[in-house]
Amino acid sequence: MPTRNVSLTEEQDALVDKMIKSGEYQNASEAFRDALRALQQRRKEDALKLKALRARIDAGLSELERGEFDEFDETELESYLKKLGAASRKTVR
Repeated sequence: MPTRNVSLTEEQDALVDKMIKSGEYQNASEAFRDALRALQQRRKEDALKLKALRARIDAGLSELERGEFDEFDETELESYLKKLGAASRKTVR
């Protein structure tokens, strides 16, 4: 298995030592491998979130191009946003 040398802060080193002493990991390599797996998972999740966000942006732009939107003047906007927020809260419950 390949090896690498890494530099840690004292706080990071203490955390690794604490996890080993508590029995959570048998050695530092296990802790680092687990941390890298968590990083990989987070990156996958971030990529999926970004993909979903881009899809929603594309959908919104398409709606704009088709003229599927409502226009509000300054006096109507605040009231509309409050209604939208209230409807959103009802959906979440």
